[in-house]
Amino acid sequence: MSGNMLWQPSDQRINNSNMMRYMRYVNERFGLNVSGYNELYAWSVEQIPDFWASIWDFAEIIFSRGYDEVVDDPYKMPGAKWFSGAKLNFAENLLRRRDDHPAIIFRGEDGPSRQMTFAGLYQEVARVASALKQMGIAPGDRVAAYMPNIPETIVAMLATSSIGATWSSCSPDFGIKGVLDRFGQIQPKVLFTANGYMFKGKSLDILGRIRQIIEQIDSVQQVVVVPFTEDAPDLSEVPRGVLYPDFCDMQAGEVTFEQLPFDHPHYIMYSSGTTGLPKCMVQSAGGVLINQLKELILHTDLKPDERLFYFTTCGWMMWNWQMSALAAGATVVLFDGNPLHPDPGVLWRMAAEEKLTVFGTSAGYLSALQNTGIRPGSEVDLSALKALLSTGSPLPAEGFEYVYRDIKSDLHLASISGGTDINGCFALGNPMAPVYAGELQCRGLGMKVEAFDEDGRPVINQKGELVCSAAAPSMPIYFWDDSDGAKYRDAYFDYFPDVWRHGDFIEVNDLGGVVIYGRSDATLNPGGVRIGTAEIYRQVDLLREIEDSLVLGQNWKNDVRVILFVKLNSGFVLDDKLQDKIRKTIRENASPRHVPAKIIAVPDIPYTLNMKKVELAVKKVIENQPVRNKDSIKNPEILEYYASIPELQQD
Repeated sequence: MSGNMLWQPSDQRINNSNMMRYMRYVNERFGLNVSGYNELYAWSVEQIPDFWASIWDFAEIIFSRGYDEVVDDPYKMPGAKWFSGAKLNFAENLLRRRDDHPAIIFRGEDGPSRQMTFAGLYQEVARVASALKQMGIAPGDRVAAYMPNIPETIVAMLATSSIGATWSSCSPDFGIKGVLDRFGQIQPKVLFTANGYMFKGKSLDILGRIRQIIEQIDSVQQVVVVPFTEDAPDLSEVPRGVLYPDFCDMQAGEVTFEQLPFDHPHYIMYSSGTTGLPKCMVQSAGGVLINQLKELILHTDLKPDERLFYFTTCGWMMWNWQMSALAAGATVVLFDGNPLHPDPGVLWRMAAEEKLTVFGTSAGYLSALQNTGIRPGSEVDLSALKALLSTGSPLPAEGFEYVYRDIKSDLHLASISGGTDINGCFALGNPMAPVYAGELQCRGLGMKVEAFDEDGRPVINQKGELVCSAAAPSMPIYFWDDSDGAKYRDAYFDYFPDVWRHGDFIEVNDLGGVVIYGRSDATLNPGGVRIGTAEIYRQVDLLREIEDSLVLGQNWKNDVRVILFVKLNSGFVLDDKLQDKIRKTIRENASPRHVPAKIIAVPDIPYTLNMKKVELAVKKVIENQPVRNKDSIKNPEILEYYASIPELQQD
């Protein structure tokens, strides 16, 4: 059942949208008579090869060799082969524009913006690419970044892509262990970093961690340090370190874009690590490019010369997603720092001053903003803003209403949902359709998204598992160090054979709208940032005071808070000193986002009969939901204890 309708695009806006232009295009190309989005969506998932072929042309993918076949089998998962025979380069597509229009605008906590034009971006990429090639970096090598969200991070990624090397990044709020858990698996040859970053007005050092990281990743041949904070970088403690200005080849000329297969490895992204080390998901250059252009051009209605901002770090997939806006000729706006410092209006003053067209953020940020009582729409000029995107966790109906009441009434609010796994979305916005409170407008074109019941049957107007029952080009091509594909299959295809199960509960209504109910697995989403329980467990396991533990995310006041339950060893009590020690250990070795909101001592931890912790069962009991299949739990009686903990009860 749809919530209240909060916005309806005007006829002029509908007719001028890229989605309408695309609908007219496919009608003419394929002799169709599609008149609305639901018909267009149905065609896109019924005629999958025709759909993706049309996106290839409509998005004007740059290539040196065309494809022989769009897809060998659209229902083969995993392993569908996309655009066989094609040769292209990801960076060439993003650097197609080379004029003096702003390509990147950067704002930090210190306020002043700096710009890089499309022409300037191209030249900077040429300098870094030339330096990488002189080092001997070649297609298939890995280049990693432990960087703030600054222009040099984009430059390094595009330079890496231009020569066919594979890119991976972490944000600087990850602790040493979090970085090693990721980069230690993929063995990069080059590591880009900064000397520090700003957060809440403080300059925080990164270089102090680099030695420990490099000592344990012996593949790194060069550490390139970008001077970012005011402190002059001291490279005396940085093995194989060089300053970014000294690394760049200032004599570089044109970029040589390596022409590579559509499925050439481009990004390595990471799972949240709910069951051990993060899984390394390898994604193809062509798959990411074509899917993100579909989402940006059609679903976001992004046009050349517009300005897109997403509040993100380069450790979250929205950083990667935002980059493809360059291929659409749009300006990418970056912000690095705390979004509420020095006050809650900081991002909205930036939005007004930089004349943002699209503002992207998380549901957690909007909830925090709402709690401050700020009304951006009455404080700054948002006349240029046409769309607001929200992701990371479900945006509640109250969040929708806050946006239209206190930010802007004539605005396309698109709540979107997807995953790092596909570097894109399953459900997102539709610029031709109305917005209903609490509801995602549509399933993404070409994504055969359904809600399955426990028996694997599609259901409408009923809560079920989010599945994708046909292949899509941005699905991972493989997992790192997974030669037989077992990790990949276990991650998505162990529940419903040959069908991608994503791990979200959703409802698809009869009008095509989607409601997201949150995770159906143990992944956490505090503040809209997806993290895994395993990274917390690894730190807690180091503490001699703790015998066992369990971590989960509790839905709490329109967000998710991390709860850590600990079973203490004999002779210890959970006093303030021990709580501080636990939080400090997690903060320093994982990240501040992993620090639990509550730490609670419990007499026992529930396990299944085959000795797996039952996080989901505990999550259900503390949220007053029924727990099925208790017979599989070794000690089900302990669930009653968790259900009775007073501080976990909602008001």
